[in-house]
Amino acid sequence: MNDDSLYHELALTLLPGIGPQLTRQLMSYGGSAKAVLTMPAGRLRRIPGVGDATIKILTGAEREKAFRKAEADMRKAEKENVEILFYTNKRFPSRLKLIPDAPAILYYQGTADLNAPKTVALVGTRKATEYGREQTERIVKGLVPHQPLVVSGLAYGIDIMAHRAALQEGLETVGVMATGLDIIYPAVHRKTAEKMREQGGLLTEFAFGTPPDRYNFPSRNRIIAGLSDGTVVVEAAIKGGALITAELALSYDRDVLAVPGNLGSTASEGCNALIKSNKAALYAEPLDLEQLLNWDAALHQSGKFKPVPTYSADDFTVEEFALITVLAAATGREMQMDELAWKAQLAIHAVASLLLSLEFRGVVRALPGKKFGLI
Repeated sequence: MNDDSLYHELALTLLPGIGPQLTRQLMSYGGSAKAVLTMPAGRLRRIPGVGDATIKILTGAEREKAFRKAEADMRKAEKENVEILFYTNKRFPSRLKLIPDAPAILYYQGTADLNAPKTVALVGTRKATEYGREQTERIVKGLVPHQPLVVSGLAYGIDIMAHRAALQEGLETVGVMATGLDIIYPAVHRKTAEKMREQGGLLTEFAFGTPPDRYNFPSRNRIIAGLSDGTVVVEAAIKGGALITAELALSYDRDVLAVPGNLGSTASEGCNALIKSNKAALYAEPLDLEQLLNWDAALHQSGKFKPVPTYSADDFTVEEFALITVLAAATGREMQMDELAWKAQLAIHAVASLLLSLEFRGVVRALPGKKFGLI
């Protein structure tokens, strides 16, 4: 990915009113961000979902403002060692690509692999109790043999406890932020955030300078849920961000576990309700998480873990790896070509040739009914 491509991709995402879904729609017709941003009004008007208001944004003063902001942000990113990942980048988290409301761009500062073989989110109330702290630390200790990437939201309470416990146990941990990377919120967590840059990372979809506006937090929660194989709710009130994250994880077909608490404890009402309604599995010991996420299948008889075979993004084109990612997430289920195209966000005519190429390389097998699966 050259600087010119990233410059136009970043500018496209900085335009007001051009959200992630419209960005993908424009890219599917234009082929590149540069083509979209230089496309004449007549061609833009033929793209479904694009009207006069959108055309004005893509061709007028807002575009020039986005270009200036993109140039400044790229300079800042280079200075502060921040990686800017457009959704077509091979290093963009493959798990996030599978959710329908995935962000179009991410800003990342850290050392952890966002496509780690195992990832788990720990979330909970900001008003955590001593019981919540103990359970968080116990859960993280139980994760150590698996060496997963621990994901949370850098917030007060369970979130920051999860990050600190992971750092203490030598696990990489990523904090998903509701601000720009240059604004640590809450500010009292700055020291922990600095450690996370060296043992994990900080991740956001928000541009530099974005303050902690209230409506940013639900958006942040969807990235936590989408980035993780499973979400563990440690303590949660009957309403709040942790329950939103759990519901989002369920909507993405990801597993959810909850730690039960005392009846009558407001800090555990949300967890108990998730378990009672069968929306979450009960977490009592590490085995509960291992079995639900199928992590126990990786055990040797010696008790040590062997790595799960994975395909490397470096060995494939962006489009090929998008198909592999979708098929891998299907956990053995074969998929039809139109479903593959939709989930990989690729044109169906392109998917046919890509699948043929992958079949020749011994990665994909074709089955009756135009179904495909990984070998």
